[in-house]
Amino acid sequence: MRSIKTMKNLKGKTALVRVDFNVPIKNGKVLDDFRIKKALPTIKFLQKKGAKVVLISHLGEDGTRNMKPVANCLRKYIKKDITLLENIRKYPGEKKNDLKFAKKLAKLGDFYVNDAFSVSHRQHASIVGIPKYLPSYAGFQLEEEVKNLSKVVKNPKHPFLFILGGAKFSTKMPLIKKYLKLADYVFIGGALANDFLKAKGYEVGKSLVDNTEGIKNILKSCKLILPIDVVVKNDTNSAMAEFVSLRKVNEVKKNEIIIDIGPSTEKILAPIIKKSKLILWNGPLGKYEEGGDKATKKLLRLVLKSKSQVVIGGGDIVTVLSKLEPRNYRLKPNIFVSTGGGATLDFLAHGTLPGIKALK
Repeated sequence: MRSIKTMKNLKGKTALVRVDFNVPIKNGKVLDDFRIKKALPTIKFLQKKGAKVVLISHLGEDGTRNMKPVANCLRKYIKKDITLLENIRKYPGEKKNDLKFAKKLAKLGDFYVNDAFSVSHRQHASIVGIPKYLPSYAGFQLEEEVKNLSKVVKNPKHPFLFILGGAKFSTKMPLIKKYLKLADYVFIGGALANDFLKAKGYEVGKSLVDNTEGIKNILKSCKLILPIDVVVKNDTNSAMAEFVSLRKVNEVKKNEIIIDIGPSTEKILAPIIKKSKLILWNGPLGKYEEGGDKATKKLLRLVLKSKSQVVIGGGDIVTVLSKLEPRNYRLKPNIFVSTGGGATLDFLAHGTLPGIKALK
């Protein structure tokens, strides 16, 4: 990849910069500006060199949300004039990678910079289309991601623990299969675990379930670790709706929702975390937005204290991580917090991404 550090004579030129400001927003305010902060070094470098900066980002999946809360947050860090385009997914040509649309976007700048690692696994116009029409470079955050994740790809240390949480089972199935080959231990938590528990014949009540097709072969792996106890809440409209109980996985009732893994499961993971030399963690282990974040926080603290090489990625897990104290974990050389979720896993599985290939 060509780095923006190699560029000269930028004064008066316009940089078209793809960033990922797809951040959590509530009541018109950004809840976690981690991704915004990660893009600041690239933005400020370009401005210091005299370039005008036009930022491209999406917010949400369908393009209906506007970027005003993001713009307001950005003003806290950027004092010079800057242009932030409206939500790029508002336009059908973005996801379709319409080259006519990409060409129109390219006319807005003199050169293109990709600093959006977390969406570089997408074949979208603002990721792989624009580089066909403009000189293209990697921003500092994209370089940082590739540098740190390449260490894991080229020479993974063992024992290797892979912790996978969150949802979207159908998109993560190939990755689960991949890491059952690469890692020594694979723990499945979060909503993903519901699919596995259901496939084993356990009741999961009204918990989120995606798809159990193809799981039975995976269940045979001796590397696979699943929860043995869970935290549930009652799914009723009564005053008891928020009542939380601890259950073994064979005790969940039909009107209950699994919101977290239990303490017995934590005890299984704790010694594995301590002895692992490489830990890759993607996704929370419970419904953190509904109070199911206790196990995630407890195990994150263990991971952050370890001397292992640690890679943590995924928007939701980073949101939980950002609430922990102390926050100086990001300064530890053995810990890398990726801005990516699916992009991080795809890069670790394949060693590159479409958005990275487009810059060459």
